Amino acid sequence: MGGTRGNVGAGRVRGHGERAVPPHPPRPRYGVRVTRVPLSLPGRTVIFDYGEVISLTQSDADRAAIECLAGVGDGAGAGDGTASDRFWDAYFAHRNGLDQGTAGVAAYWRAIAGDIGARWDEARVHELWAADFRSWLSINPAIVDLLADLRAGGTPLALLSNAGPDYASYFRHGLLGDFFSACYVSGELGLLKPHADIYRHVLGDLGIAPAEAVFIDNRESNVAGAEALGITGHVFTDAGRLRAFLEPLARVTSATRAGSGPAPG
Repeated sequence: MGGTRGNVGAGRVRGHGERAVPPHPPRPRYGVRVTRVPLSLPGRTVIFDYGEVISLTQSDADRAAIECLAGVGDGAGAGDGTASDRFWDAYFAHRNGLDQGTAGVAAYWRAIAGDIGARWDEARVHELWAADFRSWLSINPAIVDLLADLRAGGTPLALLSNAGPDYASYFRHGLLGDFFSACYVSGELGLLKPHADIYRHVLGDLGIAPAEAVFIDNRESNVAGAEALGITGHVFTDAGRLRAFLEPLARVTSATRAGSGPAPG
């Protein structure tokens, strides 16, 4: 392997009668050759939600693992339905405090324990946190393709997520961070979607007007909050519908810019 690399660009001269060896084409990554289809929205910044847009929904296996740690399931998703329902009701009921940064991780899990009558020691709380964090890390590959196409087209991208501050480093310094010019995490800002202040903060920090932004979220209430400020919004259901929404918008935006010059005399 080292010898092969050493010949690259070395300008080696062929001997008399030696057949030229054509250069090998680059090997496709992961065995699949990918050609990007650049998607350009001139004058627009596309702002993506993370959970259940870029990330996949928690898998049944992940939810079963969390239930097992919480003591409300057997790890196979077939535990007591009533106990399981009570757990997930509490899990989501206290999420705003975690996502807004008003309650830390330990306080969040203590609140859930109080609702369902559980007792977890410090080690179990850390295990629950790790299992929960991990359950939101699976990425939708079709959305990654779309992000890559947008970036290839020179479209600025940003991320805006209702999430605890512990996700901020993953968003910014994981591979996903390469796509975004900025990542906004509600737990750091002390603000939550769909309240207007969080959208105003993002617009101000990016230095753009509402008409220059497109916002993608899987929750209708979050999209409605953005649209109330004049931001173009899209309620995410799947990657195909999102691409179908963005492609004509890209053409309209480009046509508008092309026709913005002085009219012919």
